[in-house]
Parts: sequence; C-alpha cells; structure tokens
Amino acid sequence: MELYTPVLVLAALAALFAVGSVVMSTFIGPRRYNRAKLDSYECGIEPTPQALSGRFPVKYYITAMLFIVFDIEIIFLYPWALGLDNMAWFGLVEMVLFIATVFVAYAYVWRRGGLDWD
Repeated sequence: MELYTPVLVLAALAALFAVGSVVMSTFIGPRRYNRAKLDSYECGIEPTPQALSGRFPVKYYITAMLFIVFDIEIIFLYPWALGLDNMAWFGLVEMVLFIATVFVAYAYVWRRGGLDWD
C-alpha cells in the first residue's frame, strides 16, 4: 500500500482542485450577462441561422474525431521508435501490422470522402 500512497494523494489533490475550481467559479465569477456573452462562439465569424439553433453539421464532429484517432495512433509510433533496438524483428513486424491497419483506416476514410471539405 505504501507504493500507492503518492498516487492516491495526487488523485485526491486533482479531484479537490477540479471540484474547488468549479465551486469557486460560481462564487467569484461575474454574474452580468449580455447578448455577446450568451452568443455561441465561432472563431469571430458571424453566426449563421443554422448555428443559432445550436446544431452543428455532423461533418464537423467526424473531422474532429478523425483527427483525434489518427493523431493518437501516430503518437504510438514514438515509443516504438525508442524501443526499436530491444524488440528486433518482433517489433518490426508488429509495427508494420500497426501501420498497415492505420493505412487501411486512412484509405477507407479517404475513399468515403471523410476528408473532403464540401
């Protein structure tokens, strides 16, 4: 149990900070609302009638999820590059399979038009 004490203390501090931030923002935060603060934020672009209804096109979410998926998969290449000497042929074969899987998913998304900005 002594090994887990620092982890539990860190988890407790993180939870305390998260809950404390939310609670303090309700007490300290400004309570004056105006039209600009209640508008949806779209990077400085004037909101369109479609955006005012609170709905975004599904294409936006699909693009965001694709970015996250491919970004996370590429991050897995870094530890492999560091441990290349220790893994020898097994590591090479496993990483070729991993890259092939990523490539198949990428080709599928590309073929289906998931990367087109229409």
